[in-house]
Amino acid sequence: MHSAKQSNVRFVKIATQFAVDDVVATAEYYRDIFGFEILGYFAEPPVYAMVERGGVEMHFGEADRTDRDASESEFRRVGFDAYIWVDDIEGLNAEMADSGADIIEGPVKRVYGSTEVVVRDPNGFILVFGD
Repeated sequence: MHSAKQSNVRFVKIATQFAVDDVVATAEYYRDIFGFEILGYFAEPPVYAMVERGGVEMHFGEADRTDRDASESEFRRVGFDAYIWVDDIEGLNAEMADSGADIIEGPVKRVYGSTEVVVRDPNGFILVFGD
């Protein structure tokens, strides 16, 4: 097996892309509930949206309505869709609770040392915020 060569390249950002039924409603939810800024939309009516908060950028593309709902797929039954590291988990939890976020769990201190808050977005995607 080939191993990756160590280098000085530093990964600095990640953008997820979720397929959703309504990109505008999703972007507005991320703005209003999770505190993201809407970066923009593509096409009219919009079929793609981008939001950002700090170094975290998330993209939403319109789902093919003929496909089975992403939240119903087998792999969606466990785990999470995105893990986002933050520097103030308690502050973020308070902010999300005040804005009406669908907080599933947390903040909770895990055995591996991270304190986490688990939320569900309006499309059923599970986001974990941790420190």
